[in-house]
Parts: sequence; structure tokens; C-alpha cells
Amino acid sequence: MTIDYKFNEGQIMQDIKEYVDKTYDSHYAKTKNYQATEIIIDQGHGTGFCMGNILKYAQRYGKKEGHNKADLMKVIHYAIIQLSQDHYKCNSKIIEPQEPALKSVMAEKYNNA
Repeated sequence: MTIDYKFNEGQIMQDIKEYVDKTYDSHYAKTKNYQATEIIIDQGHGTGFCMGNILKYAQRYGKKEGHNKADLMKVIHYAIIQLSQDHYKCNSKIIEPQEPALKSVMAEKYNNA
């Protein structure tokens, strides 16, 4: 069955896939076997990081470099990452740390309450 998309959703989904694919080939991904986002998620800060970046790029859209498509792609990509954490099994490549993870004072207070 072919769907007659009204808002170019088929092309947009292809563009999103190409954008996400490029992030795995970016200079951030080439230097290590993991991306910084994976470490942030592994340390328990993924939701705040993703939601904060969604807000950041959504608020920036139309202000910095006009209606910049890249800002919307970043919003969508961080939303996909958050979806992967909340609704899909994540394929993280992170290996359990050899040393105990550092924790903030607030995290310790919250966990011991």
C-alpha cells in the first residue's frame, strides 16, 4: 500500500535518517568507540540532557541562522534518543566502568532519602 503523504513525511523521514547517519560519521564519533551522549545516559542524566537539548534547539530555531533545518533535525534526533531510552530497548555500546561512577551530592541525597 502506498501512502499519499500530505506533508512530505516520506521525504522528511529519509532526511532525518540521513542526518542521524551522518552523526555516526562525525568527528565526535570518530575519536572514540562511544559518543558523549552515551556516557551522559550511562551516568543517569540522559533525560535531562535530551530534553534540555530539545528545548535549546527548538527555542533557537528561527533566531540563529534563520529557520535553520539543522536545528529541527537536532530536536528530532534528541527526541529519538529519548524515545530509545523510554520506549525501546537501547543498543548502547558502553561497557560497565571498572571504577565506581562519580555521583553528585544531590544524587546521593536523593538516593539515600
